[in-house]
Amino acid sequence: MAMNPAVQPVSTEAPAIQAAAIQAAAKAPAKAPAAPVSTDTLKVAAPVSLASPDNAPLVAQLAALQQAQDAPTTSARIKTVLQRAFALLGTPYRWGGTSPDNGFDCSGLVGYVFRTIGIDLPRVSRAMANEGTPITDRNALTEGDLVFFGRRGRVDHVGIYIGDGKFLHAPRTGRDVTVSTLSDGYWSQKYMEARRIATGS
Repeated sequence: MAMNPAVQPVSTEAPAIQAAAIQAAAKAPAKAPAAPVSTDTLKVAAPVSLASPDNAPLVAQLAALQQAQDAPTTSARIKTVLQRAFALLGTPYRWGGTSPDNGFDCSGLVGYVFRTIGIDLPRVSRAMANEGTPITDRNALTEGDLVFFGRRGRVDHVGIYIGDGKFLHAPRTGRDVTVSTLSDGYWSQKYMEARRIATGS
């Protein structure tokens, strides 16, 4: 699939990240339009108002991930996590999916990314919520923390915090791996807890 000419590299100082973004855009499958307003993130040329609470323009997603990569507090280990996650933008959601070829569900995505730094996590989000160190203050979140969501006190979704009130995740059927906000809206209301899994350099 040809790249959208409107999707430009975010920074000239991070060629590995730009290459990952190009790879993600190139591998994303084409989608037939199903509604007057497209929700295909890889075809959005500029920030627009989207109806979905878990979809953002690709240019905004790239900028958020680049900012996380460039943060002075981000360790080399977490940079690896973010770079791997960055390369998976646009991968389709698939229930039970654990690989780029077959798609991801939320916990499949998180598990796949963290295995790149040698951390094996439980398969489901509820079990992941028992791992690592709990972060009780949402304002204390740092890049690479796992953020959990649910309802009625039961965890049913997980993502990777990337800083600036945003996180990367595989939202649900019909959506691709994307960046969403924790600051307000749908996911802010569903937020339950966070865990710090990876620390150090």
